[in-house]
Amino acid sequence: MASPSTRSYHGCDKDSDGSKRGKLSVLIVDENVLVCRVHEMLVSKLKVAKELLTETATDGKEALDLHLSGSSFDVILMEMDLPIMDGPEVTKKLRAMGVKSIIVGVTSRDSKVDREAFMAAGLDVWLEKPLTAHKLKSVVEALEKK
Repeated sequence: MASPSTRSYHGCDKDSDGSKRGKLSVLIVDENVLVCRVHEMLVSKLKVAKELLTETATDGKEALDLHLSGSSFDVILMEMDLPIMDGPEVTKKLRAMGVKSIIVGVTSRDSKVDREAFMAAGLDVWLEKPLTAHKLKSVVEALEKK
């Protein structure tokens, strides 16, 4: 049974060069609540924004419902294998709704076919688990170019 989404706020100090974004919002979608917490911790360690908002969803429908209710995010960390609605299906629906977030596929699968299917659904970046702060750097760099 899916737990309700959770929202956390993290304050980050501004760098001396002033390069940090004002706010960064990240949706973490994974059926495993512990994985959500680990990903939340990794994102907060990057300290790329003065204010960081993270929200979690434990299934694909919940992630879609958050957007349908008006929530929006700069980055979405999307597990491929989710209950109710899988990552590629959610990604495709979000793109059809006009969602412009950077969507990062996060999965332990390493199949080329799986990767291509997820990318075809509208994924921006594919990262294999375990997720690390180093792997997330590419996402941050892509966001800064937007």
